[in-house]
Amino acid sequence: MKFITIFLLCILKSSLIWGQDTLTVVAVGEAEKEKESIGFTAPSYELLNAKQTKDIQSVIEVLKSDFDFYRHMFEVISGTLASGNDFKGTHLVELKISSKEDKLYLNYVLKNQRTKTDVYQDSLPIDFGDIRTLAHSISHNIYRAITGKSSIFKTKIVFVSDRTSTKAKYAKEIYIMDFDGARKQRLTHLNSMIISPALSQDNSKILFTIIESKMQPKSTGEGLQKVKNLNLHMLDLDSKKTSLISAKKGINSGAIFDKSGENIYLTLSFLKNADIYKMNLQSRKTTRVTKHYSDDVDPHINASGSLLTFLSGRPGRAMIYTMDPSEVEKNVKRISFVGEFNASPRFSPDGSQIVFSSWVDNRFDIYRIDSDGRNLYRLTKNFGSNEEPWFSPDGQFIVFTSQRVITKKKAVQDVYIMNKDGEIIRKITENYGKVYTPRWSN
Repeated sequence: MKFITIFLLCILKSSLIWGQDTLTVVAVGEAEKEKESIGFTAPSYELLNAKQTKDIQSVIEVLKSDFDFYRHMFEVISGTLASGNDFKGTHLVELKISSKEDKLYLNYVLKNQRTKTDVYQDSLPIDFGDIRTLAHSISHNIYRAITGKSSIFKTKIVFVSDRTSTKAKYAKEIYIMDFDGARKQRLTHLNSMIISPALSQDNSKILFTIIESKMQPKSTGEGLQKVKNLNLHMLDLDSKKTSLISAKKGINSGAIFDKSGENIYLTLSFLKNADIYKMNLQSRKTTRVTKHYSDDVDPHINASGSLLTFLSGRPGRAMIYTMDPSEVEKNVKRISFVGEFNASPRFSPDGSQIVFSSWVDNRFDIYRIDSDGRNLYRLTKNFGSNEEPWFSPDGQFIVFTSQRVITKKKAVQDVYIMNKDGEIIRKITENYGKVYTPRWSN
């Protein structure tokens, strides 16, 4: 059907041929910066039993793993130090176990080895049933004490996986996991085709689209026919309840929240063309944002609400545009000219940059560009087919999917994290079905 073709605009290869790129693509090199080193001392385990000792040892491993994500800033000492007496690095974290009123606590002190001063110290009760939360909290506090900024250590990633599919029925469900891939949890049990999840700013709700079918009379008036529709739903993570948001004829998809959480931007095609609309969640009133004979899909808005980016077929193939969403078609500007077609434009948290994927050399690769259309950088190359990028809330990292073809009949698709300059940090899913559309929490 026509609306299915419109919806797949962002992922299907265009048959049109374009000329030379009008922007120079700059490969990002590694910044030459002196790294600070960080090491961790092991506590005395005399107050712990064998299992508790292993749990605290795992806390230290999580601490080291966390800081390894910021490897462009820190060199993590691989071993666990018996003491800090001979440590010649920059930052030392000393850990100790204490007991108070039959409750065990993990005490930690951050020391600046250059100035020989204690920078930060804290004591947290040990919940042996939730060791990873304890570890990420300590990492976050240490990082903030060193840098004065928030880290990614307490964040989550929402994604879609087809791992519950069977031969009889193909299905995609929504999952959530820690930023490093641990503690995966299934959020939906709809046994359906779920696409395009998006988190609210307070991380309490998820918008998503379901490809649903229903029987309706044929236009001839004789008999029934099965018709597919892309309907927009919302999952409340507190109540675990889902609600229908929009089921207009055609596409109701690609929805994202604005900062207030009161409005969403989405693609609708009930007027046959696919265009971007703004919808108030309480009244369900829609306001048109784009109005063009070409299809406009996949919106994303900056934090201030002053600039919208979207995917459009206006040049004859899917390319990235920006505009002022306060009025219909206000200040529409094309900013991408790379590859045969593009997909998935997403703003950085500060709105200064947009990351997207582009079909180049018969595969997708990820690019970054300033939101004004300047300074195009290629972030991936010779690393499979890479799609669906999304910035971390601190703007330092990008989560994305990468597909590797194993055989003619088999391919794997997993979630990876790289830093904003294109250094691949880690694969965070494996053997979890084909994974799609990772979205970092706020």
